[in-house]
Amino acid sequence: MRVAPYGSWKSTVRIEDLAGTPPLGAPDPAANGLYWLETRPDEGGRSALVWCERGGEPVTVTPAEFNVRSRVHEYGGGAFWREGETIFFSHFADGRVFRQDGHDGEPRPITPEPPEPNAIRYADGRITPDGLVVCVRETHREDDVENELVVFPPDGSEAPRTLVSGNDFYASPRPSPDGSRLAWLTWNHPQLPFTGTELWVAGLADRTVRDARKVTGGPEESVFQPEWGPDGRLHWVSDRTGWWNLYREGENLTPIEAEFGVPAWSFDMARYGFLADGRIACAIVRDGTASLEVLDPDRRALVKLELPYTAYGDIRTSGNRIAAVADSPREPSALVEIEAATGETRVYKQQPALVDDASVSPPVPIAFPTENGATAHAFLYRPHNANFQAPQGELPPLLVHVHGGPTALSPPALQLDVQFWTTRGIAVLDVNYGGSTGYGRAYRQRLDGEWGVVDVMDAAAAARFMVESGEADPKRIAIAGGSAGGYTTLMAAALRREFAAGLNYFGVVDTETLVADTHKFESRYLDLLIGPYPERADVYRERSPITHAEQIRVPLLTLQGLDDRVVPPSQSEQLVEALKRNGVPHAYLAFEGEGHGFRKRESLIRSQQASLAFLGRIFGFEPADDLPALELS
Repeated sequence: MRVAPYGSWKSTVRIEDLAGTPPLGAPDPAANGLYWLETRPDEGGRSALVWCERGGEPVTVTPAEFNVRSRVHEYGGGAFWREGETIFFSHFADGRVFRQDGHDGEPRPITPEPPEPNAIRYADGRITPDGLVVCVRETHREDDVENELVVFPPDGSEAPRTLVSGNDFYASPRPSPDGSRLAWLTWNHPQLPFTGTELWVAGLADRTVRDARKVTGGPEESVFQPEWGPDGRLHWVSDRTGWWNLYREGENLTPIEAEFGVPAWSFDMARYGFLADGRIACAIVRDGTASLEVLDPDRRALVKLELPYTAYGDIRTSGNRIAAVADSPREPSALVEIEAATGETRVYKQQPALVDDASVSPPVPIAFPTENGATAHAFLYRPHNANFQAPQGELPPLLVHVHGGPTALSPPALQLDVQFWTTRGIAVLDVNYGGSTGYGRAYRQRLDGEWGVVDVMDAAAAARFMVESGEADPKRIAIAGGSAGGYTTLMAAALRREFAAGLNYFGVVDTETLVADTHKFESRYLDLLIGPYPERADVYRERSPITHAEQIRVPLLTLQGLDDRVVPPSQSEQLVEALKRNGVPHAYLAFEGEGHGFRKRESLIRSQQASLAFLGRIFGFEPADDLPALELS
C-alpha cells in the first residue's frame, strides 16, 4: 500500500467513465420484459426509450433523432406512456406527442405543430379504456403560461380538447379501470406539489368531465400519486398526519412515521404499485433510508423484503413483479425486477462498477446538533482506497455537499460521483439539512421562511461536527451544491467561516431577480421559502448572495448552463462581476446547450475536471489525474 497525501491518490473512477455512465429511470414493466429511459451523454444528452425482453438483450426503441423528454414545468417527467407495444412520447425538440407502433415503427406526430418549438408541451399521459389519450398540456404565450388537462384520439385525427382548466397547475390525470371516472391533482400559486395540493374526481364520458368534486387536500396537505386499484377503489398518498402515508378511499392504510411519497418535482413519479395477489408494493423511507415492503391492505400488515437496497427511484408493478431503479451502499445503481413473493431479483442493467469493492466507501449515518437545539442529518463517506493511505497525522479534506430542491434527499447509497472523491482521498459529507425529504413534513417545514438561514446553519454545523469528531482538516473544508444547493453554498461562503472554498453549480445568486426571471412552476416558491414579494423585498435582498458578495473571501468555482431556464445565466454572471470587484480568486465555466443540470458528455467531463483541479489548487494537493489547466481570475 502506497503512502500519499489525501487528494493525490490514483483512482479507478475515471472522469471519462463517470461522464459516460447513462442515468437510468422510468421503469415500465410488461408481461415479458421491461421498458426504461436512459439519458445518454455520448448522444448529446438525449433520453432514449429502451426495451429488454426477459432474458434478452436491451434494444433501443426510439430512433436516434428522437429525444424522449418533456419540458412541462421545465423539470419534465412523464415523457412516455404506452398501450401494449404502441408507445406515445414527448419529443424534446418541439414538445409534440409522437406515436410509435411497435419497436420498429416510425414515430409520427399526433398533436398539432406548435407556433414555435416547445410553445405547446405535453406530459403525464394515460390511455383510457375506450382508447383516448388524456394528459397534461402546457401552453406558452408571450406573457402567459397555461396548464390544463386535455384529451385527444390516439391517431391524431382531432386536435386536443380541454378537459379541465382554470387552476395554475395540474398533474396525474388517471382514468378509472372502467373509464367512467377521472382523478387528477391540482394546485395554485404559491403552493407546490409537496406543500399543498388537491385531489379531484369527476365523471368521464364523451370527452368531457362532469360532477367534479374535491376528494381531499388543501394548502396544508400534500397529495401524491393518485391511482385506481384493480377493484376500482381510489388510492393516494397524503401527508396530512405529518408523514406521507398511503390511503384508500380516505382510509389511512399505513399510519406510521414513514414516508410513502416524495416531492413531485417531475411528473409521473411512483412509490407504490398494485400486485396481482391484491397486495401493494411500497417504497418507504425512514430516517433517510428506503426499504421495499409489501402491504396487505386488508390486514394493514407490512412485510419488508430482505434486499440489499437502501434507495429507490420510481417503482412499477406487473403481475407480482416489482420493477425499480435501486441503489445499495456497495453496488452501483441497477435497474431490477423483484419477485414480490420471494425477493428474487433480476438485474436488467447496472451502471458500471467503476470502483472495486475493496475501495468502496460506504455511507455512515450522522445525526448532529445544529442551531436552536435542533438535530440535522447527513451521510458521511470517508476517504478510502485499497491501494493508498495518507501520511500519519494528516487529516483529510472534506467536501460538504448540499443537495438541491431544496426538498431533495441525499440517500445512503453508492453514488459514483461521491466515490470519485473518496477514492482520491477526499471525505464527502452529504447533508440532509432542515427542509429535506425523508424525515417527515415538520422537518421539511423547518425551511419555511428560513431559506438561506436554516440550510446554511445546518451545513456549517455539519462542518464543525466533522472537525470536532476528528474527521476533517479544519483548514480544508469546501462546500458544494447545485441549484438550491448552489444558493446555500454561496450564502455559506459569504456569511460563514467554516469553509475554505466553494463549488457553485448553477446556484441562485439574486432572489429578487429570480422572482421575475424563473419559470412559472417555481415563480412563487420563494413566497414559502422567504416571504411574499414585494412586501418582504428587504428580506429578499438580505437573503441574496449578491448582497453579500463583498463578504465572500474564499475561492469560488461557478459552473453554469447557458440554456438554463430555472436559474438563468444572468444570475451567475452577476456573481462573477462581484467577485472580480472583490478580488476573490475564482473561475467561471459556462456551457453552451446545457440547461439546469448537465447532460452532455463533454460538459460532464469538463465540469468534473474543473472541480478536481480547483480543489487541488486551493487545498494544496496534486491530483493524480491528467487535468487541463484551470485559470483562476
